[in-house]
Amino acid sequence: MSPEQFSSAVLDWYDRHGRHDLPWQQGINPYRVWVSEIMLQQTQVSTVLNYFDRFMQALPTVQALAEAPEDEVLHLWTGLGYYTRARNLHKAAKIVVEQHGGEFPRSVEQLTELPGIGRSTAGAVASISMGIRAPILDGNVKRVLARYTAQEGYPGEPKVANALWANAERYTPHSRANHYTQAMMDLGATLCTRSKPSCLLCPLQSGCAAHMLGLETRYPVPKPRKVLPQKRTLMPLLANHEGAILLYRRPSSGLWGGLWSLPELDSLDQLDDLACQHGVRLAGSHALDGLTHTFSHFQLAIEPWLVRVDPLGQHVAEPDWLWYNLATPPRLGLAAPVKKLLKRAADELIAGESR
Repeated sequence: MSPEQFSSAVLDWYDRHGRHDLPWQQGINPYRVWVSEIMLQQTQVSTVLNYFDRFMQALPTVQALAEAPEDEVLHLWTGLGYYTRARNLHKAAKIVVEQHGGEFPRSVEQLTELPGIGRSTAGAVASISMGIRAPILDGNVKRVLARYTAQEGYPGEPKVANALWANAERYTPHSRANHYTQAMMDLGATLCTRSKPSCLLCPLQSGCAAHMLGLETRYPVPKPRKVLPQKRTLMPLLANHEGAILLYRRPSSGLWGGLWSLPELDSLDQLDDLACQHGVRLAGSHALDGLTHTFSHFQLAIEPWLVRVDPLGQHVAEPDWLWYNLATPPRLGLAAPVKKLLKRAADELIAGESR
């Protein structure tokens, strides 16, 4: 197919079969498209739907996001993972308000200068919300183009990525760029899927090299597999008489940056020092069911302990530490496994009161 035939086939398919009722397709503006694109990075549409609606209700404009406390932003993001996305979203909103008068820059180059916005996300914002001709190359589009051209090599390699970008540029039309961008994402999400592509329904099948070779699932070439290293930590849930659990805010950079989490110990021998540091004494503990949390580069085995504590008297609160009341929880950003463990602790404490 020529580039014109390619884009025409994609747009004809989109008009008849594309998705037109996603929340971020309603009341389209750069802010809504940007938030949705950041949420959709490495996250399924089905997961994002509820998060997006809740986020928009709480922070409906870029000004509202810029003015929100970081804890509120992280609270709304809790469970979506990859929390650097939320922190960059917050930083970028402040820059848009303070340096651009609350209006998003109208070029891909300027958009990519904002924290957390790469070339593909900038292209999506520019094309979908501003009608600017700008190619994108998210995971879905990579898959469509890699199969259509039978592109060899892992797309994370610069040479392969450059080849895919060249094709993304080649096939992006000069008219209806906004619909074409959405159409390509829809095509990858609904037909050109990872394991069972629906080639017979695809508008590009007649020109698709992978389909003609019968090697659809070979492309895109996957990343070479590595065995994830295993790490272990002990997380005590210190519970006081008011049913509150001791949490601390993690440093803004690094793992779970800026989120509130449980203390991490190497062994139970360190509990006495932790209790003393926070003006309490140990009054009994028992293990909760462990859990394993998988990050992109390692697996963390968490050994949680519910530890009841008694106050020792007046104590000056440590900075970046707080007692998290399980009955009336504050709106804080929590790491997903910590949120699960707090729920387990709440269940245990309620069950203990009823016995």
